[in-house]
Amino acid sequence: MTAHRRPEERAGEDGDERTPSTLGRHERLLLGASPTLTLRQLAAGAETSVDVARRFWRAMGFADVDPDDVRFTERDVEALRGVADLIDEHDDGLPSPCAPGGGLAASSVFEMLRAQSYTMDRLVLWQLETFVSDVSQRLHLDDTAARLVVLDHIDAMATALRSQLDYVWSRHMAALLSRTDAEVAGRGREDAGPDLYPLTRSLGFVDIVAFTQRAQTMSRLQLESMLNDFETTARNVVTSRGARVVKTIGDAVMYISDDVVTAADVVTALVRELQAGPVPMHVRASLVQGRVVSRSGDVFGPTVNLASRLVDTAEPGGIRMDEATARAIINGPDAARYRVSECKEVVAKGLGNIVPWALEAA
Repeated sequence: MTAHRRPEERAGEDGDERTPSTLGRHERLLLGASPTLTLRQLAAGAETSVDVARRFWRAMGFADVDPDDVRFTERDVEALRGVADLIDEHDDGLPSPCAPGGGLAASSVFEMLRAQSYTMDRLVLWQLETFVSDVSQRLHLDDTAARLVVLDHIDAMATALRSQLDYVWSRHMAALLSRTDAEVAGRGREDAGPDLYPLTRSLGFVDIVAFTQRAQTMSRLQLESMLNDFETTARNVVTSRGARVVKTIGDAVMYISDDVVTAADVVTALVRELQAGPVPMHVRASLVQGRVVSRSGDVFGPTVNLASRLVDTAEPGGIRMDEATARAIINGPDAARYRVSECKEVVAKGLGNIVPWALEAA
């Protein structure tokens, strides 16, 4: 990268200020053109109502705009038209013969858009912060100077990042469809009803013991390094063994697997790897098998609540389960790989008295 000068050093070059021309270049690259359309024109171009256009913009995660403010491009028109085409023209819960694939309820279409937008918001922030950190470390710049360098050079990476996004989405959708097909094919007749949690999963949490106290004594760089090591190790261990990371919550990670054999392999390896890393961390974990419901990329239900409470009962290095999960491992095909033992009864917040079971690698 070329040397970078701060805004005050660039004033007067290429116009009165540097920022508008830089942002304009980014807009043309990322949005296809500089904005020329209002919300009303956006709706008209997509052949839909201003109300639908407003709901579209909100679902994208952006603040409301005045209907006559110029904010949009033809690429926005194309995107809104695509969203509108997915909506059942009658929106009565029944398939529409006119819409592609029969159409969906507007609420479902906007829910999918919110999910996508929420993910993209986190993704672009993650990517930008990674660029800033990289530039700051390699060029020995402070945070402000590093961000200015990134603003000057992000254009060179935009096309590759967009192409990679399409590839990653395709790969993950293909993998999800494959898992779903295998799961459905293996199901027998199942119970039905409004209170049914439809998915059987094995899941749990791993968190850093005494994180708050430890963080108080660390510098910013030490804290960043520890959290980066924790998250990187967690993602590598979980995904490499065929499970998935549901979410990271600062000093904790939630993992999930389709079966308890994989989950047991994941959680024992994860505790081992985190405690044996270059900066050893004291961690504790939980594992529970049970039924859940999936929503907004997360999972919910009593199984998740139990796993969350069980992790609090473990000592550093410990893994805690409920009895049903412990029995599943004891009676499973890989029982010889583990030591399972009953622990003392404890009081779990919101659950009352429970008897945890411990899991260790043999």
